[in-house]
Amino acid sequence: MLNRCLALGLLLSAFTLAGECRAQQRPPNILFLFSDDLTCQAISAYGDKRQLLNTPNMDRIGREGMRFDRCLVTNSICGPSRATILTGKYSHLNGFYNNSNSRFDSSQQTFPKLLQRAGYSTAVIGKWHLMSDPTGFDYWQILPGQGIYYNPPMNDQGKPVKHSGYTTDVITDLSLEWLKNRDKSKPFLLMSQHKAPHREWAPAVRHLGWDKDRQYPEPETLFDDYQGRSKAVSDHDMGLDRTFTDLDAKFRPSPNMTPEQLKAWNAYYEPRNDAFQKAKLTGKDLVRWRYNRYMHDYLACVKGVDENIGRMLDFLDSEGLAENTIVICSSDQGFFLGEHGWFDKRWIFEESLRTPLLVRWPSVIKPGGVSSNIVSLVDFAETFLDVAGVPIPADMQGHSLLPLFKGQTPTDWRKSLYYHYYEFPVPHRVRPHYGVITDRYKLIHYYKPDVDDWELLDRQADPLEVKNFYSDPAYAETVKELHAELDRLRKEVKETDPPPRAAFGNQAFEGEQLPAKPGAKKE
Repeated sequence: MLNRCLALGLLLSAFTLAGECRAQQRPPNILFLFSDDLTCQAISAYGDKRQLLNTPNMDRIGREGMRFDRCLVTNSICGPSRATILTGKYSHLNGFYNNSNSRFDSSQQTFPKLLQRAGYSTAVIGKWHLMSDPTGFDYWQILPGQGIYYNPPMNDQGKPVKHSGYTTDVITDLSLEWLKNRDKSKPFLLMSQHKAPHREWAPAVRHLGWDKDRQYPEPETLFDDYQGRSKAVSDHDMGLDRTFTDLDAKFRPSPNMTPEQLKAWNAYYEPRNDAFQKAKLTGKDLVRWRYNRYMHDYLACVKGVDENIGRMLDFLDSEGLAENTIVICSSDQGFFLGEHGWFDKRWIFEESLRTPLLVRWPSVIKPGGVSSNIVSLVDFAETFLDVAGVPIPADMQGHSLLPLFKGQTPTDWRKSLYYHYYEFPVPHRVRPHYGVITDRYKLIHYYKPDVDDWELLDRQADPLEVKNFYSDPAYAETVKELHAELDRLRKEVKETDPPPRAAFGNQAFEGEQLPAKPGAKKE
């Protein structure tokens, strides 16, 4: 009897101790590795058939964690995506519509503020691009505006500072420095955010010539003629055939280089530029030359990002932080690598709509997971709060990805997503458009100032997205269903009739009037 009582007592003590250990376990650290214009085609984990680049460190995150194959953005452009991540809200609710004249209201609720209040040590380092100073961070050091690739000036909590070196390396150096000197009594949120591989795609000196003048496989739609499509699709200014500047082509060097950096730069580019001038290329031959120059430069920038992600992962390993740190690798949107003859983003088409999402969390996510569920940047804030055990505000518009991390798909998980792009006419003359996206279809409305067109894309019948099925009688029922779903989604996200869309330079479209600024006197 005594032995049975003793055994029972030991068992109860073990349960109590286990419960106390669980209660004392710290919330996970959150390391957010974010890039600008990084696309799935450039990450080898996503298996693009062109095999453009090997990215072992980003691949490692997916291999040791989970790869999301359909992470979609709600507005394919830099600043608005960042505002959506911070707030968990669509552009029309967080107030940041475009890069031209939006300014982020830093007084509004953001997930870093909520984590900070819950006891997290918080920092953002690198590209910010929201026009106002960061709030909700114990420490911040950001690039002004877009930033530059070499020897970048930065804003260290209101103090101008200058750094030497390549910006991707500098941002990682600063991120590692903060991690080493952080308040170790708290869990941390670090948003380490790169400029690369944003246009003008300036590689690090060490990566000049990295591909040995490789001639890259062309995307099938490099010479898309846009037949049967809306004027909105054909009348653009972001094509390799029409929009490639001297800075893009590296006929001019990247700004702010030291004499040593410039010497190495010129040693690589000048003989190749001389050969180009002598060839006097035109037409498709010119487009092909630009495509290959673009691939060398863009992918070299991604290579630099991947190397620096490796440095961050190595630090977590060396400090024993990997097990309880969730690592998220993503981007503000995807990017065109010659598809449809384009670079840049903005469109609802798959290459710019889909953004990479690789997540590792050893204590929760089983290695090698792949999710095909529709997820979005609007889900990130809720996810970060959920994994930290912080209540999710009811006015956020996304869904926590935590169940998906655990391999569980809720029965009510979204089957569609709402999208809305606003900025026009510059920099690339992409017409404003909104639409609904499902696994198979996209119903799109191009509007303002000179179009009022609908298109239906069918990714199953036409994976290259070069045909418009909207007027095809065989799709009449599908169109009807998607219109109904679009109406439902617009109500769900609280967007009514599209409000006046300010064009670049704060100019209204013809026949529209901009809303008055707060405090402005009425005429």
